[in-house]
Amino acid sequence: MQFVKYHAAGNDYLVYHDNTPFDCSARAISVICDRHRGLGSDGILVPVIEPGRGFSVHIFNTDGSEAEKSGNGLRILCRYLWDQGVVSHEPFELMTKGGKVHCQVLDYGRRISIAMGMATFPDTERHSIEIDGRHLYLNPVSMGNPHCVVFVDQTTEALARKLGPTIEHLSLFPNRTNVQFVNVVDRRNLMVHIWERGVGYTLSSGTSSCAAAAVSRRLGFVDDQVTVHMPGGQITIELDEENNVLMQGPVCKIGRYWLDQECLTQIG
Repeated sequence: MQFVKYHAAGNDYLVYHDNTPFDCSARAISVICDRHRGLGSDGILVPVIEPGRGFSVHIFNTDGSEAEKSGNGLRILCRYLWDQGVVSHEPFELMTKGGKVHCQVLDYGRRISIAMGMATFPDTERHSIEIDGRHLYLNPVSMGNPHCVVFVDQTTEALARKLGPTIEHLSLFPNRTNVQFVNVVDRRNLMVHIWERGVGYTLSSGTSSCAAAAVSRRLGFVDDQVTVHMPGGQITIELDEENNVLMQGPVCKIGRYWLDQECLTQIG
């Protein structure tokens, strides 16, 4: 099997690049994504290119589950389509399991702009909870996939790793959730650490950036344009009055990889 690897603000994906249908079990996907026993990545993107009918994508997490959306993954897929010569600088549409997005390649593929759709909020927008001796307020929001924004005075990797797994699996989130630990720096800047559903701690996330900015703006903490700072890099988010979210961020190509069939013999 052939793959092309990219990273978007430190969040890396393998794009399936082969003439045969992608047919891998959840366990096989986990092995391929393993950073010691496989090629190593935060997930796998399987593009579907139908001439005259457009583009769609399947997004697989490292545990083999399929995600509805991934902002970083979608930017990577746009860059892949650009590299394959099937899209230009003109805007185009891309279908995901979490809905349609509108994309544009900028700066010769080095930056991608995506209209991610509308941030939606549940009827009960805030939940008070105590976890591991800490009193927290959970702010659910959907970007076509589930998110939970938690505001803290100081956001750290250690905090995300400690509390993220518990919040991900709370009964409040029947399909599990992505978790963002957010510190509001000022009205145009957020610091965020992320626990990603089905992946774990990750250096950045596009939909998590959208979620963090949307909740922050709804609560009056930030303005309409926000820069989200994460360990892996920065993503710019713009919101309109109807909570439609425009995301813009970087993409970098890493290289092409061939998976030897021997790798998959490790599956027990």
